[in-house]
Amino acid sequence: MSGAGQVAIVTGGSGGIGRETVLRLAASGYDVVASYSSSEQEAQNLVRESEDLPGTVVIMKANVAETADVAAMFDKAEGEFGGVDVLVTAAGIFKPVSFAEADEAHFDREMAVNLKGTFLCLVEAAKRLRDGGRIVAISTTTLALKPPGYGIYNAAKGAIEAMIAILAKEVGGRGITANCVAPGPVETEFFLKGKTKEEIAARAAGAPAGRLGMPDDIADTIELLVSDKAQWVNGQSVRANGGMA
Repeated sequence: MSGAGQVAIVTGGSGGIGRETVLRLAASGYDVVASYSSSEQEAQNLVRESEDLPGTVVIMKANVAETADVAAMFDKAEGEFGGVDVLVTAAGIFKPVSFAEADEAHFDREMAVNLKGTFLCLVEAAKRLRDGGRIVAISTTTLALKPPGYGIYNAAKGAIEAMIAILAKEVGGRGITANCVAPGPVETEFFLKGKTKEEIAARAAGAPAGRLGMPDDIADTIELLVSDKAQWVNGQSVRANGGMA
């Protein structure tokens, strides 16, 4: 699936699913603006790893919860490469917390990045994506599993799925599609952090294949959705979880 001549923005591009998506798109010929929030070293490593790929990767530090930073990502893509064809919103944060232990600060932190950050990116994409473009937002399979401690996280991701379904109808007349990918547990720092070996093994056992997903499993799905092969898939939430839910 060639992306030659096309331009993508990937938020949360320095690690995990975002990082794998950046490399996958660049390998297919897309030029990519990859945003990161804190680890400049990981972002620089991403650029070095992409040097021999057909597409060019540039990095940018950005807070997706800030309107000016989101607009600047699109400005950079337009300035460096001439426009934007693809948006993948992979930036996110998560810390499990029960309702009895949650507070307003925890709610505000997660909503700022996970929901507001995605919202601001979708608003900018609706105005600035070129005709025929593709939007993919990262959701989660925990919307189906409903595990304890995921109340705030699931609230944000459920809202994202609702926004994507409506956005797909609003921009569809321009040949743009908008979809969600809802991963199950994926072997990334985002998922592994704070979990015991026993907890990780239990999550892996929940999939019929008996393993965690890998970042490239999710990148496979994203790559398909941004291609012409998926032009008739629109307004959907694709659960890429190996059959877990």
